[in-house]
Amino acid sequence: MPITADFHLHSSFSGDSDTPMEQMVLRGIELGLTQMCFTEHNDFDYPVTERETDGFFEVNPDAYLYDFLGLCEKYRDKITLLFGVELGLQPHLSKRNAAFAREHEYDFIIASSHICHGKDPYYPAFYEGRPQEEAYREYFESILENLKVYSNFDVYGHLDYVVRYGPTKDQGYSYEMYRNIFDQILSKLIDMEKGIEINTSALAKGMREPNPCIGILKRYRALGGEIITAGSDAHTPGQIAHAFDRAAEILKDCGFRYYATYEKRTPSFHKL
Repeated sequence: MPITADFHLHSSFSGDSDTPMEQMVLRGIELGLTQMCFTEHNDFDYPVTERETDGFFEVNPDAYLYDFLGLCEKYRDKITLLFGVELGLQPHLSKRNAAFAREHEYDFIIASSHICHGKDPYYPAFYEGRPQEEAYREYFESILENLKVYSNFDVYGHLDYVVRYGPTKDQGYSYEMYRNIFDQILSKLIDMEKGIEINTSALAKGMREPNPCIGILKRYRALGGEIITAGSDAHTPGQIAHAFDRAAEILKDCGFRYYATYEKRTPSFHKL
């Protein structure tokens, strides 16, 4: 397996997973991974729904760190574990997220857009009453809004997350349809010396391409972007490192020669 580090993982410390962290670690060892980075969800001001109560996506970092350190010691001869977080960005949360990120010494921080102007694209209400293209464009524009006010992260996660859940998902969707906004996002990330990830969760859901799509990956590389991590976005052991062989081939086809891992917020590069 060309990619042996999964840098987007969730356990029961995230509101949408019931899997004990140790089960995830054991599966990673079984798969032959050399590194696993847990990136538990923290989304302040997540809108309350019938499913998600107040604070549903807010990790308890002290409890998370306590269990994490115990597993680091227990399995230190078998795998390297990294302490990360996935921060849900919204412009009004920039100071709150910055304070949260400073409270612990994370190895790796993913910035993600799960909420767009108060709504989660996971739910149909985000798309109702308008063309799908308009909803997608609003979501992509909100990423640029976040980048203008927040910078304490390492990579931006699943840049086109919204296409997982639209009425027709990625049917007819492409980088070219939103070239103007994507080029602004990618150029801004490169100027900030931030990376992106190739997230294989979409492939696990039966979609044609990962998040972001191949067109975005190619454009990021063409613009000079080199920092890219690989993440399965696994919430259960069976999803860990899903389609990483295919991810490696996609990255090479897009012009990447290396993928990145992080420790103490510092990237290292590994040949594909």
